[in-house]
Amino acid sequence: MSRHVLILVENLPVPFDRRVWQESRALVDAGYTVTVICPMGTHAEEAEATLEGVHVLRYPLRPAQGGPLGFVREYAAAMFHTARLALRVHRAHPVDVVQACNPPDLLFLVALMLRPRGVRFIFDHHDLVPELFLSRFAGGGRALYWVTRVLERLTFLCADGVIATNESYRAVATGRGRVDPGKVVVVRSGPDLSRFEQQPPDPRLRRGKRHLAAYLGVMGPQDGVDYALRALHVLKRDLGREDLHCVFMGAGDMQHRMIALSQDLGLEDMVEFTGRVPDEFVQRCLSTADVCLSPDPKNPLNDVSTMNKVLEYMAMGRPVVSFDLAEARVSAADAAVYAPANDEAEFAVRIDELLRDEELRNAMGRRGRQRIESHLSWDNSRKALIDFYDRFFEPPV
Repeated sequence: MSRHVLILVENLPVPFDRRVWQESRALVDAGYTVTVICPMGTHAEEAEATLEGVHVLRYPLRPAQGGPLGFVREYAAAMFHTARLALRVHRAHPVDVVQACNPPDLLFLVALMLRPRGVRFIFDHHDLVPELFLSRFAGGGRALYWVTRVLERLTFLCADGVIATNESYRAVATGRGRVDPGKVVVVRSGPDLSRFEQQPPDPRLRRGKRHLAAYLGVMGPQDGVDYALRALHVLKRDLGREDLHCVFMGAGDMQHRMIALSQDLGLEDMVEFTGRVPDEFVQRCLSTADVCLSPDPKNPLNDVSTMNKVLEYMAMGRPVVSFDLAEARVSAADAAVYAPANDEAEFAVRIDELLRDEELRNAMGRRGRQRIESHLSWDNSRKALIDFYDRFFEPPV
């Protein structure tokens, strides 16, 4: 076999989906041929490109708007383009393995389309989609939950192997997914330490304030940016903090609403939304930040999901403020302080406590960086991924 891996991802374009990009580059470095099919996103990237040895095909896709029906339209368009491009790829250069990265839990259909041609299927389990819809659509999420449970079960049933992002997701695969534990590997979304190097602080980012807080990540309904903004409002109104500026880096379908919320809360002089920014700015901002925010509220999805931003804050040696989530504690341990679940006032108190104690901030930052270097970096995850693929391609005995 040519060891040609076709990776399907719908949630984000590549290379902006960092996990998929890291996996793709790792496979190429290990001698695999890698093609990725993904959406163009909002920046009108090229329809076809080869980046660092990874062949990327992109299709136009309008993100979901207007509730559940918006997702039906989005996923229908994505499935059409993904299937069309997958057939094109297979005709030009036969595929050995399809690796489908959810959401949605529909991409197994493309793998099934190619299975009669000898193609095997690996499910890269990024999100618990049933819990995602339950968390995202209050009230109306229950029906979607059971529909997506069926699709998730079919995905697990069709998979020849499963890549889980953490032990909680592995338990889902072997539990309700009924996957043989020998077919499941944990590949954490660890930060690439070559991309997270401490830079000299840039005082200009504080906008004349004494302290800087930072947020890095997606801004969707389940990401908690609204919790962070309301906590900053408490910090300013009730705790008298006028010496803090906060930079929110990233984009998402809630970004405009979050900007409007910050204005409604009277935080225009305290917060700044940059949109998506280059790595250089991320490194410079995190190197300057006194505290970093992970305001994901506790819900069925977030409690068992690994937050990439937490690991990236730790890689930059920054202390983290988080709500008390199970997987947040697994990742950060004592490199973070934890507010009771979804309590914005206590989240504000935790920020205030860290800003008052520079020695504690520095100690937490060092502990976080050590945790990343010792066992949570992408170097460790890369080895697990390549070992899994090498075993997958071993000839049958």
